[in-house]
Amino acid sequence: MFKITILDGYVDEPTCLGVPPYISPYPRYIAGAIWSFFKSANISYLTIDQIRKDKNFIQVLSKSDLIIVIAGMSVPGRYLSGFPASPNEIIYLMNQLSGPKKILTGPAAKFGFGISGGRKTRDIDFVKDAFDLIIKGDGETVLSNIFKSEFDFENIDASKSRKNASFIRDFAVLGSKIVKAHPNYPDYLITEIETYRGCPRSIIGGCSFCSEPTKGPPDFRPIKDIIDEVKALYDNGIRHFRIGSQPCIFSYMAKDSEKNEYPQPNPDALEKLFSGIRKSAPNLKTLHIDNANPGTIARYPSESKQICKTIIKYHTPGDVAAFGVESVDPGVISKNNLKASSEEVMAAIKLLNNVGSKKGFNGMPELLPGLNFVFGLIGETKKTYNLDYEFLKDIFDRNFLLRRINIRQVIPIPGTKMYDIGNKIISKNKQHFLRFKKKVRETIERQMLEKMLPQGSVLNNIYTEKHQGKLTFGRQIGSYPLLIGIPGILNLDNFFDVKVIDYGFRSITAVPYPIDINKASRETIEAIPGIGKKRAIRILAKRPFRDKNQFSSALDDSANINDILKYISIKN
Repeated sequence: MFKITILDGYVDEPTCLGVPPYISPYPRYIAGAIWSFFKSANISYLTIDQIRKDKNFIQVLSKSDLIIVIAGMSVPGRYLSGFPASPNEIIYLMNQLSGPKKILTGPAAKFGFGISGGRKTRDIDFVKDAFDLIIKGDGETVLSNIFKSEFDFENIDASKSRKNASFIRDFAVLGSKIVKAHPNYPDYLITEIETYRGCPRSIIGGCSFCSEPTKGPPDFRPIKDIIDEVKALYDNGIRHFRIGSQPCIFSYMAKDSEKNEYPQPNPDALEKLFSGIRKSAPNLKTLHIDNANPGTIARYPSESKQICKTIIKYHTPGDVAAFGVESVDPGVISKNNLKASSEEVMAAIKLLNNVGSKKGFNGMPELLPGLNFVFGLIGETKKTYNLDYEFLKDIFDRNFLLRRINIRQVIPIPGTKMYDIGNKIISKNKQHFLRFKKKVRETIERQMLEKMLPQGSVLNNIYTEKHQGKLTFGRQIGSYPLLIGIPGILNLDNFFDVKVIDYGFRSITAVPYPIDINKASRETIEAIPGIGKKRAIRILAKRPFRDKNQFSSALDDSANINDILKYISIKN
């Protein structure tokens, strides 16, 4: 039997995330394309992290007839559960495999390998000798042609793209069962769902650094196609979804999107989409969105408010609308053809705060904006950093909430205006960037977290992912989840409720809630506000406790006892 292995090296693009706990559409579409031609094909799915942890998986690769590698990072993020494959790592791995045919697809094949912010992508020629074919078009489309041609690699157009959004419908549905092979399946796996490709602003060139406008005007997937894909994933055990693979969710099915860079939003289409998703996946646990254009929201406040209410009606709390602000410097906005002025961004922030700042059932606000800033753009000066900081300070002073502030340096991507500029501006303003980032962390982000989640706030369903020293790190499942450090070594791959006790610059510290005082570790007990090291030692020496009265009498004094009791439980 013909054996195919899909190796997921992870993707991180402006409109698509596939780093764990996310799985991108790439492997699902590709698996669907394979199964649509070979119904009984033996497909193995592996992640790069599985191979990093267990070299025995290389034997799976070596026994394959065909290996399809998916990779590419063009907007590097902050990762906890995995990290995208590097070109050196891929070359090393592929060079160990002499038998199988090897194909590279994904954003790395199209644009080169993004290594880190501030550096150009690494040319794909660097890895070409490790592969029999590099697909610069759409993986599922080119593979379909390969299968039709009976694997005639030499005469295949590797730059071929799909005809239209409807072309992937069957692939998306058929390929849904590949999710069962992901190591995070089923409890901690989020499927990224594509709604459309392309950008309305492509008609005027789009932003100077973004690859999305190169895909042309929006090509919307039909509502039924998306709902059918969600149902197939749900039937295969998926309970976490992000409607994220598009430049602006508010522009889905927007009117005149091929003629207007800010097309009028279509609230009815979003209502049909989100209500249909809920009907097809009635017991889902996460339904979030991703990108939104603040310029569109500001221009169409009535329609955008209606869409916000629709999203909140059907989603799960802790949702984030990621605004591509990039800069509020008018000169930088003009020279890079950015999407919104500072006034428009502020109007969009205000709208989302008015509609979405109320806390939901999991302890997080329903729907808040997140801001993305990009540095190293044309026209950037020291003044740019001052303007951006004053803008953030103004947001804070107005008591608006932001779920996240993402500060990064541009990766110049082939095909964009910034590619010709490279990293010259980045190098020139490096110290300004570092000072700005530090200042925002220290004077705005921490204080914003305290406003959003005051001490004692309870957050539900924190999934524990990693130990670091005597700390356990976890997050809620969702779009841009807040990093939570929990004192003590808790079991990984488990869900806990926690109560907030302190704040970092981009994270919080919390303790399990309620704390079983008879079983908790010293580190966890010591972290409870009002206990400290000496009391923790006394508690450890005198437990187990029968009830809270016995616990209270074991403390040296009654100071803060009522506050301490709010954190604990006693189980016999």
